[in-house]
Amino acid sequence: MTDDERRPIIISEARHGLPYSKGLMAQSFMATGMAPSRSYAVAAAVERSIRDSGRVQISTADLHRLAADTLRETAGDVYADRYARLDEVARRDTPLIVLIGGTTGVGKSTIATEVAHRLGITRIISTDSIREVMRGIFSKDLMPAIYESSFNAWRGLRVPVPQGANPVIVGFREQTAVVTTGIKSLIERAVLEGQSMIVEGIHLVPGYIDPAAFHNASVVQLIVTVDEEDAHRSHFYIREVQTDGGRPLEKYRANFDNIRLLGHYIEDLAKEHGTPIVHSLQLDTTVAETLELIVTVATGDDFAPRRRAKK
Repeated sequence: MTDDERRPIIISEARHGLPYSKGLMAQSFMATGMAPSRSYAVAAAVERSIRDSGRVQISTADLHRLAADTLRETAGDVYADRYARLDEVARRDTPLIVLIGGTTGVGKSTIATEVAHRLGITRIISTDSIREVMRGIFSKDLMPAIYESSFNAWRGLRVPVPQGANPVIVGFREQTAVVTTGIKSLIERAVLEGQSMIVEGIHLVPGYIDPAAFHNASVVQLIVTVDEEDAHRSHFYIREVQTDGGRPLEKYRANFDNIRLLGHYIEDLAKEHGTPIVHSLQLDTTVAETLELIVTVATGDDFAPRRRAKK
């Protein structure tokens, strides 16, 4: 390696003149859906282009243009256009708040983790964590609904269920209304601090939070569903293995009908309120669709909730 190759490339307009990082550039390419190995190869190609030009400094704008051009030449227009749109979202002064809802066991936390990594977001909050905090503040006598699982919240109801109403739905609505108060406060704090964040959980029910109500932020809400019962049920087997029994299968299997009921209820509300729905199938495909949706909504493009045709 020559002295010129050892000399770092400085991004001149970045804070403190940060050096160019192939790892960070590759991460931004991976957000487009490109494989990690290919992303690192393109990031290395970007570095070679800068060095071949004889420069040791490059502006942020020039770096982004060079990255998009290199992507277009090596991977095609689809990846280049995705990169440009993701870059547009990342360069905004306002924070990005992503709300991922859906019933228990559809893969919300896994999707949230993958999306956060690809968007460079470091803050991920679960609504169950918010509920746990609220348990430490409010006693069971004062707020019994938050002391039960979402699919068993009806056990904490203190008033009679209206005739013809489903107690599972009524209990879930009461719990959601309480937890939503904490969710709103969390979003307001993130917006005030200018921090991007992903919130995931069953309590992110369409109609309880209005994304347009939060100014100085791009708030994107979506719902994750699993259409096939067998596919949904298999998620719980996987969860038990991954958590070493920390999330026992039997608990969810015994309440599977209630979990599915809440899923249909949330999906119906999503359709009613025009909230986008992502159908969880293969992880990479689901994450790619979620990222596309987030960018589309955050950049102000039209997005119509869609449902895959069942075979």
